[in-house]
Amino acid sequence: MPVSATSRRRSRRALFPILAVLLVAASASHCHAAAIRGVVTDTTGAKITGASVVLISKGHEVARAVSTADGSFEILTGVSGRFYLLVSAKSFRQLQTPGFYAGRLDNIERTVVLEPEWVHESIVVTATGTPTPQAQVSSATSVLGPLDFALRDDFVDALRLMPGTSVVQTGQHGAQTSLFIRGGDSDDNKVLVDGVSAGDLGGRFDFGPLSTTAIESTEVYRGPNSDLYGADAETGVVSFTTPHGTTSFPSFLFEGDAGAFYSSREQLEVGGAHNKLDYFGAYSWMQTNNDLPNDEYHVATAAANVGYQLSGNTQLRATVHYGIDGTGVPNAWDFYLVADDATQKDQDIFMSGSVDNQTTASFHNTFRYGLTRKREQYYLWKEDGSGYFDSFGDSFGNQVTIIGANGYTATGRALLDYAQTYPYKSYLVSNRDQLEYEGTYNVTPHLTVLAGMHYEDERGLEYIPTFATHEVAGRDNYDYLASVHGDYKTRFFYTLGGSLEHYSLFGTETTPRGGVSFYAVRPRKGIFSGTRILGNFGESVREPALTDQFGSLYQFLTTNGFPTLATSLHIGPLAAPQARTYEGGGEQAFFSGRLTLRASYFHNEFGRQIEYVGGRLLPNLVPGLSPAQKLALETALGYYYTDDYGLAVNTEAFRAQGVESAVEGGIGRNIFLRGGYTYLDAVIQRSFDSDNEAYFSGSPFAPSDDGIPIGAISPLWGARPFRRPPHTGFVSASYSNRKLTAVLTGAFASRSDDSTFLEYEDQYGGNSLLLPNRNLDFGFARIDAGGSYQILNWLGVYAQAENLTDNQHIAPIGYVCLPTTVRTGLRIQWGKGAR
Repeated sequence: MPVSATSRRRSRRALFPILAVLLVAASASHCHAAAIRGVVTDTTGAKITGASVVLISKGHEVARAVSTADGSFEILTGVSGRFYLLVSAKSFRQLQTPGFYAGRLDNIERTVVLEPEWVHESIVVTATGTPTPQAQVSSATSVLGPLDFALRDDFVDALRLMPGTSVVQTGQHGAQTSLFIRGGDSDDNKVLVDGVSAGDLGGRFDFGPLSTTAIESTEVYRGPNSDLYGADAETGVVSFTTPHGTTSFPSFLFEGDAGAFYSSREQLEVGGAHNKLDYFGAYSWMQTNNDLPNDEYHVATAAANVGYQLSGNTQLRATVHYGIDGTGVPNAWDFYLVADDATQKDQDIFMSGSVDNQTTASFHNTFRYGLTRKREQYYLWKEDGSGYFDSFGDSFGNQVTIIGANGYTATGRALLDYAQTYPYKSYLVSNRDQLEYEGTYNVTPHLTVLAGMHYEDERGLEYIPTFATHEVAGRDNYDYLASVHGDYKTRFFYTLGGSLEHYSLFGTETTPRGGVSFYAVRPRKGIFSGTRILGNFGESVREPALTDQFGSLYQFLTTNGFPTLATSLHIGPLAAPQARTYEGGGEQAFFSGRLTLRASYFHNEFGRQIEYVGGRLLPNLVPGLSPAQKLALETALGYYYTDDYGLAVNTEAFRAQGVESAVEGGIGRNIFLRGGYTYLDAVIQRSFDSDNEAYFSGSPFAPSDDGIPIGAISPLWGARPFRRPPHTGFVSASYSNRKLTAVLTGAFASRSDDSTFLEYEDQYGGNSLLLPNRNLDFGFARIDAGGSYQILNWLGVYAQAENLTDNQHIAPIGYVCLPTTVRTGLRIQWGKGAR
């Protein structure tokens, strides 16, 4: 029978309450659901449509979404807990985001950047202060990941695998190691561990005893960056980060290996996450006898990283790295053929505590406290030597013939140890507490503003009982910074910033920086698949090192009863060494992005650099002195003037320019190739000490060889800075699949200028063991190979062979590096994802 219109209206009215209840229930469900929203882009910032976004919790899919035309996605879930996103799209490498916690009422914002399938383009922080894809930054920033140092027990040789850098290690495992970036000095680099300044007061950092334990990735920024990181970031920044726990259950990893020269290494890692808490801990022990007498080395490293998510948008995190090491210091073996009975010990602690808050979708705040405690002790236990002594009781090495890479030779005995009370002891302490705040605000999707403030309380000590030296220093430093990073139509990218820095040692400085990057040809498919033009400018400063401060002319006068004389002669504290950089270059992608070539020209000017000027030259350094003033200064200098000992002043300047290039690409999903070459043209423009050694008639301070002047302690005017080869390069090839990993690397360097530093140290108190500086250090080629194989899910084996060319001249002249070495080991793991 037909239904009447009145009956239909009554039926619809009856449905209204039911629909209302369902709507309220649905709304309530949405109100109690966590919302994960975000945008999927490529490395240039272009939005990706159709990307698959899967929400994972405890290894299972919870929900999924597909990015829309503007790259956005939204996932709602009524489940609280720890999650990560698994994102994939055609022609891009699948990405797993870092884990996060989301409660039932949290709104989580995530921007996901997918990398090209064939090349590696990481998210970097050091370039702009905020996480930014490498394709958007103009500055040269390289990232070393787990594959780069998974088989290595230290960072020394991994650091050689990037353009623009030169690594110098004065000996074998554990020996002092310096990093030179683009021709700058080795203490011109800012080293950070989880955002905490890790260098000595003044920027010096010894990479020799640094273990790879508990290091997830390392960013190496090449260029001035004082505007973001304060003084010491004069030529570069090296930033280490600690892994997070990720698995929903405790995961364990144990590695143990052994090799040549009685070397062994054991490492244990544990990590995981539960609800709002994630945790990671690691401990390692490594020891070796090395290949020289009195050169045993050991290092123990412990680290932890604990995070707690107060809410979906607020996280607390604490990290700590603690390392202790001891190594023999046999001295420059080739100069003596006798090993000093000496020991170098270090105890280093780096701690950080941070609060990260995503206040709104556009506003992010970070508060951080950092603690650094560094203790360095050197002991020369007794007087060593060959049994040959001079009339003062000083001991000498064996008769040797020193051969330079330039073909010059010298034969004789070199002074090894002075006659004095033994053991000789030296202590150097650097303590630092730092507070910092940084806030970033996304004004628009194409413009980000960063502002912040850093404060450091630094305390230092140098104690040498033999010379009754007990110097202490306190420094209060702070700086204010601001910068902007943005783009125009994801084609033109720019960074502008600057800081106002006040350091108690040298006063106030400003450090501007700017960079631009322009895609002349956008990334696309084809043989020529993207062209980018780059440009950078920056200024930076460095805080004088603790030993430079204590050894300065000003410090000597003011602590030895002559502060009035220092004032009247306008002799002040050491100024901040400064640098200015210009850079321009380009990046070209080939074969649909499978291969990328980057090359740039850089020009660095270094002024107000610190050098040690001999006491007899110092009165001539101050212009316009009257005879009476000159005599007063000579009298004040005392034995420094009589014996011509050096004191630190800001009188050196040099420039370093060159071309830095790098190429990388992939073959399929498993093979990755990388290489680089750098040409460096560096020259000393001013050096008061070396240019005036023969200032006085009849002075013995004029070392030469067949009429060739020699810079005994520092390079001469017009020469190259020491230990910075004009040609350096590297190659790296890796293969990785589910079970097998293989890595082959090579590092190369040309000859470089240097000195034997044996001034007045032959058996007659003369300079016969000095050689011409030009090309004194040998060039070298170092090749390493390693691999690992996963036998079972929980068991793997690995091996590493280093210095396959058996090159003994990788270290500077006088020092012997390790010959070919091989290590093999086992890897046992329970639960993947401990890192």
